[in-house]
Amino acid sequence: MPGAFPTSPHGLVLATVILAAGASTRMGRPKLLLEWEHTTVLGHLVGLWQGSGAAQITVVCAADDDALATECDRLGVPAEARIINPEPARGMFSSIQCAARWAGWWADVTHWAIALGDQPHLQPDTLCALVDFASQQPGAICQPGRDGSGRHPVILPRPAWCELAGSTVATLREFLHERAAEVRLLASDDPGLDLDLNQPGDYVRARSSLEAARGHRQ
Repeated sequence: MPGAFPTSPHGLVLATVILAAGASTRMGRPKLLLEWEHTTVLGHLVGLWQGSGAAQITVVCAADDDALATECDRLGVPAEARIINPEPARGMFSSIQCAARWAGWWADVTHWAIALGDQPHLQPDTLCALVDFASQQPGAICQPGRDGSGRHPVILPRPAWCELAGSTVATLREFLHERAAEVRLLASDDPGLDLDLNQPGDYVRARSSLEAARGHRQ
């Protein structure tokens, strides 16, 4: 896990929250443990964010998810980088607020990226461009945009991140809507922004796209 490089090449001190506490009900098996490239979805996401310059990477887990804990052990994600959501059935925003209330953040972190646990298919250039975009307007909430709509991941500066902890809204969408004047969208042509791995067919399509892209590069 990262920790030796406290400042990203983009000039931010970036922390990443990988949301991994969901039950994967529609997928029928744990999404974060699905095979991806030469590792798992979780392993690939950790690598993506390491490559994007994140100084601190954490994983939000359900308290009783032994399989995910075993995978974190295999990947070298230390226990002190795992944030436990005791009530994951309350939804994604509960995991985000658990992270916002967590006491383990490095004191010099300036920005936090909220990363869905089912987007391993995003292009590395997309994440690097988003981090660079955020560095150019450090007071803004930054998201990739497709067709004028904000997508994940979302990068928040410290003031907005701190407000998350005590927010009374029900979803991240509502939180961002309340702060629409602070949100900036980076137009992106990454088709992966349109796909979440919710059902088995989504996974098949994402893997097919990955294989096609690999063949094109060769």
